[in-house]
Amino acid sequence: MPSPPQATRSNALHPGAWWLWALGLGTAASRTTNPLLLTLLIAVAGYVVATHRTASPWSRSYTAFVKLALAVLAIRLVFAVFLGSPIPGTHTLVTLPELPLPDWAQGIRIGGRVTAEGLVFALYDGLKLATLLICVGAANALANPARLLKSLPGALYEAGVAVVVALTFAPNLIADVQRLRAARRLRGRPDRGIRGLLQVGLPVLEGALERSVALAAAMDARGYGRTAEVSPTVRRTTAVLTLGGLVGVCAGTYGLLTAEGGTYGLPVLLVGLGAALAGLWLGGRRSLRTRYRPDAWGARAWLVAASGAGAAALLILYAAYDSPGSAALHPGVVPLTSPTFPLWPAAAILLGLAPSFIAPTPPTAKEPS
Repeated sequence: MPSPPQATRSNALHPGAWWLWALGLGTAASRTTNPLLLTLLIAVAGYVVATHRTASPWSRSYTAFVKLALAVLAIRLVFAVFLGSPIPGTHTLVTLPELPLPDWAQGIRIGGRVTAEGLVFALYDGLKLATLLICVGAANALANPARLLKSLPGALYEAGVAVVVALTFAPNLIADVQRLRAARRLRGRPDRGIRGLLQVGLPVLEGALERSVALAAAMDARGYGRTAEVSPTVRRTTAVLTLGGLVGVCAGTYGLLTAEGGTYGLPVLLVGLGAALAGLWLGGRRSLRTRYRPDAWGARAWLVAASGAGAAALLILYAAYDSPGSAALHPGVVPLTSPTFPLWPAAAILLGLAPSFIAPTPPTAKEPS
């Protein structure tokens, strides 16, 4: 198989394709609690990030999201140990001293019996949430937020600025902390402990404030916030279509991510998407902003987005198909059984590796060994 070409300004992958690919993997993760399939999803996302991330500041956010996912998994297990689990079990691991609570706190338990079934249930549940976070972290590490902001429709530009600033705050904060700690080490000063944290924290906050002021000045210099005059009817129609469409997209997405909403999720999502696109098209008439060298959505972007969407669609279809094999997506915990490795869902998840062979390789990315 030929290797992907070197990425240049003209053939760089559209950042929206990375987000669609990652959201597809996240949707696939929401359809299973099988730890083997979830681990495979994490491995697929990690491999694509390792082969295609650049040396840019936002690419370092993947490590932060992995640490956040591990923290979420640990917190879920701690809650299961100290607050109990709704899953009954017969295999008692340890019995903690139970704290007596008043009558109005019935249904809440602190301490008590810790069962293997409850811990395994919490592990499966926490691992699914951790996988979702890692998929979002992969999109953050691979998609250039500035280019993603340029690609947004004019009606969403103001909201997009706020979202992009929020998404890039954590990577820039981590980069500042690493830069200041390296500077302190070079000067022979401590960079750990409470004293080091306090002496690093103030410059980091100063840097964040300076970046905010510089961003505001750059946005003002580029005419941010200037809009064209349109009639009140167009403004009201735009608001109704955009807000109604976004609510429909949220409701449809929720339906697709939950097992109960499998019947109405897709129609509601399509109707909401159509209304939102119509509202964005009308709202774009108010924008006076022009684009310099807009990113093209080419064949490689379609293939990358389709790989994530294909993995999600195949997992949804496999979960909806009532068969003994579909039960492997949710291994039982009462009684305790070992999770099996279903081949067809695993093959669907491996579709997510397609960007490794399709997307152009960034110049600074390490070649896979």
